[in-house]
Amino acid sequence: MILQCSNITKSFDGKDIIKASSFHIEENEKCAIVGSNGVGKSTLLNIITGLLSPDTGNVIISSGIDTGYLAQSDAVDSENTIWEEMLLAKADLLEEEKEIRLLEKQMKELKGIELESVMKRYSALNSHFERENGYAINSEVTGVLKGLGFYENDHQKKISTLSGGQKTRVALAKLLLKKPKLIILDEPTNHLDLSSVEFLEGFLRAYKGAVLVVSHDRYFLDRIVTKVIDLENGICTVYSGNYTAYAEKKKQARDTALKAYLNNKAEIEHQEEVIRKLRSFNREKSVKRADSRQKLLDRMEHVEKPPQFNTKMNLVITPSIISGKDVLSVMDLSMSFPGRNLFKDICFEIKRGERVALIGNNGTGKTTMLKILTRNLRPVSGSFRLGTNVKIGYYDQEQQLLTPGNNLFEEISDAYPDMDNTSIRNTLAAFLFCGEDVFKLTDVLSGGERGRLSLAKLMLSNANFLILDEPTNHLDIDSKEILENALNEYEGTVLFVSHDRYFINSVATRIIDLAPEGSEGLNGITDYVGNYDYYLEKKEELSSASVSGTVTVSASDSDNKNDWEKQKAEKARQQKLDRDLKKCEEEISSLELRQGEINELLTHDDIATDVSRCMELTKELDEISSKLEDLYTQWESLSS
Repeated sequence: MILQCSNITKSFDGKDIIKASSFHIEENEKCAIVGSNGVGKSTLLNIITGLLSPDTGNVIISSGIDTGYLAQSDAVDSENTIWEEMLLAKADLLEEEKEIRLLEKQMKELKGIELESVMKRYSALNSHFERENGYAINSEVTGVLKGLGFYENDHQKKISTLSGGQKTRVALAKLLLKKPKLIILDEPTNHLDLSSVEFLEGFLRAYKGAVLVVSHDRYFLDRIVTKVIDLENGICTVYSGNYTAYAEKKKQARDTALKAYLNNKAEIEHQEEVIRKLRSFNREKSVKRADSRQKLLDRMEHVEKPPQFNTKMNLVITPSIISGKDVLSVMDLSMSFPGRNLFKDICFEIKRGERVALIGNNGTGKTTMLKILTRNLRPVSGSFRLGTNVKIGYYDQEQQLLTPGNNLFEEISDAYPDMDNTSIRNTLAAFLFCGEDVFKLTDVLSGGERGRLSLAKLMLSNANFLILDEPTNHLDIDSKEILENALNEYEGTVLFVSHDRYFINSVATRIIDLAPEGSEGLNGITDYVGNYDYYLEKKEELSSASVSGTVTVSASDSDNKNDWEKQKAEKARQQKLDRDLKKCEEEISSLELRQGEINELLTHDDIATDVSRCMELTKELDEISSKLEDLYTQWESLSS
């Protein structure tokens, strides 16, 4: 065990963010902290790294364990070149190398005891230098920089000239080169393209140290972590396994808790109904049974209602009309900017119902392609054609289509003037904007809030062709899953750009890999008919081909015949039980009605004086009582 958190509690403004939470991390363990936006994940990391103090509890880091922490907003700010900054991560080894070179010079001039002392020091330094891979510093630095998207022509660039995302990648590269025994990362994949994320995955999987990471990248978590710490309602719950294992276990736990509550509630309501019915029979035996059942009910355990999570969007996207079979045809599309070619002579088609992911490294022109298709940019050459009855709904990753100076209410009402105030408020509430939130200006919204507002507008558009640019940016895991479900149930067509491989894997039925001009692949693209896992499987097979083809994969049928037959049998059994119960209740009702009629007749003078008639009715009454006794018992059995 290298890190232990015991009973950590932290509050802000009287609100508990973290409540008496405990967990530990062992040597070489890869661990994730997950939870919705705003639950306190970054706060917990700041407590672990000592940037914040807990209100109660302790953080214990084992002696000799050095840590390296990269926060979301961390970036290197320096006048050094990228290469110079990387070498600072190896400063100790470089100093050792200088001393080794100095000792080598001294050994040429010394003799006797002095030489023996210097040689002893030289041997110790050289052994340590070799163990730490000191002779491969340059290649190690080059490898990490290349993995994170910096090539040799970038090495001498001054950090001060880089973008914010590039500076964050420099900070990450520097941390990886330092190789602390515990790496702590907060959303490390935010500024990485797919190839850089894959490099980071490989690096961390092979890393001979412990890793603690906060991330919304579920595919990344699946490939890295072996333990998940779920932070919800201030409580940390530890699950073993990767993200998928955690998600399944958490769903099972939630389903079990909800099922236990609903079963308990239904049983209580059922027993109360049985007791009421038994009392309504107004018979001594039935009343006794009702009293007995009431005592059992009073002693029955009442399961507490599980906490309700009303923090999820309600997203349903419905096209207003069905488009033609041919949705989009792209013909010889080329785009470049001064000094920079993006893509050339791109051709592809999209058919109705397809969900197509456009992927590729940063700078290949994915967002530019979407802007051309939505007529926000003009291509250098080539053209595209939309099919019959195609209506586009566009989600812009920068949310530039939101109107500056508008509040949320105005943003919806301006776009959809026929909507009344109640409908607008209900729509905004479905995307977690309630009360006075609807009067927030779009200018002050966070990235997540802007994303939710854009999704709300998209839902109202009734489009049958959705074009989405990084729709999962700034969304927490729950919101991503809601969007995935909505797109999978969507009856229209989808073209989207995303770096979220889990999202691509869940949604895409086809992948177009946009490669830099001149790389292998037909006209700069390679077309894969399948999801992201299929893409990875086939990419290696096609990497040596000079041209790409479309490869079709058939979806596997996961239906379980035995489960289906069991469900069918159970449904038939329940239907028969319901019919028997209904029939029993109808017979009881009919006999009780006849019983009442006979009792009424026996009070009439003409019947009372007619011995034969009186005996006949009395006999029928006895038969009814006997039948009712059997039916009451049968009803109670069927109702249990």
